[in-house]
Amino acid sequence: MSDSQKWFVFASLAGVGWLLYLLSPTLTPFVAGALLAYLSDPLVDRLEAKGLKRTPSVIVVFAAVTLIAALALLVLLPLLERQIDRLVENLPSYAAWVKGKLLPWLKGHYGLHLQLGSLDQVTALLGKNWQQAGGLAASMIDSLSRSGSVVLTWMMNLLLIPVVTFYLLRDWDVMMGQIGDLLPRRLAPTIGKLAAEADEVLSAFLRGQFSVMLALGLIYSIGLWIVDLDLALLIGVIAGLVSFIPYMGFLVGLLSACAAALVQFGEVWPMVHVLIVFAIGQTLEGTLLTPKLVGDRIGLHPVAVIFAVLAGGQLFGFLGVLLALPTASVIMVLIRHAHDLYKGSNLYGLAETPDEPPQE
Repeated sequence: MSDSQKWFVFASLAGVGWLLYLLSPTLTPFVAGALLAYLSDPLVDRLEAKGLKRTPSVIVVFAAVTLIAALALLVLLPLLERQIDRLVENLPSYAAWVKGKLLPWLKGHYGLHLQLGSLDQVTALLGKNWQQAGGLAASMIDSLSRSGSVVLTWMMNLLLIPVVTFYLLRDWDVMMGQIGDLLPRRLAPTIGKLAAEADEVLSAFLRGQFSVMLALGLIYSIGLWIVDLDLALLIGVIAGLVSFIPYMGFLVGLLSACAAALVQFGEVWPMVHVLIVFAIGQTLEGTLLTPKLVGDRIGLHPVAVIFAVLAGGQLFGFLGVLLALPTASVIMVLIRHAHDLYKGSNLYGLAETPDEPPQE
């Protein structure tokens, strides 16, 4: 590759990156649709292998995924709404516990003088607004209805995701073939090898990590329900959703559950039960869920994962959070390839150099 070609490739990549940055507010439904299509493509391929044509296979998978998602929302939303109702009702108890026990304890042990005089007003305001809104769905609709442009944008994005998913899923194999035909013939084998490795990493991460999130959310919710914690489902779902960041779901869920147990029961012993629940969940994640569902093919250090999520959110907002870990996984594949090239290069010193003849 000549210097002019290298500069052209570099300028093209920089231009694409800048364009993505400018269009990031409108790309979210397309990225979400592409991710859903990528996750669903193996199911469509299996149906095709059994003799069903591509379009009917896409319709079957699309209908099944839509039905499962709709049933999950119909079941989870009312349960979560009840949990949030209970949380709002208990806000005065939480505020009284903070002012009556936590602040005096901090003052007595660490000499901290914290003034939270407006805490009662905040809790009363939150409870009043939640009751007036009428619940989770009503409050969402009320907040969206305050701005017509927000409602229109939200509805358009929501409707675009299934449309984009369906058409991308239908033409996925054709698009991959066309992209392969556009590759320079001399570089096609190397790019194909890297793409196959990146696909393996992405598949292991996206499908595996999503399964781990669901499993952890279920484990934490059931465990906290057995402990008889009022906010078991709410804390379990939040801990499961945040678990794609290493240790973040565990920490958020554990701290939230301990605080809720301390306020609800008024003693320390139930917190031991909460610790046991999260210890079991963390043990199952490390010994069973992650090795079986994700595997060790990703190779991303926990610090790299946290940095990727924070950097993606800072640069591209929610779109960056969606793309952070898949992009980091692909970059890790490229870094491994560059590492192998470097280890085999003369710069690293592996190649033998002929001895210089002695000077006369």
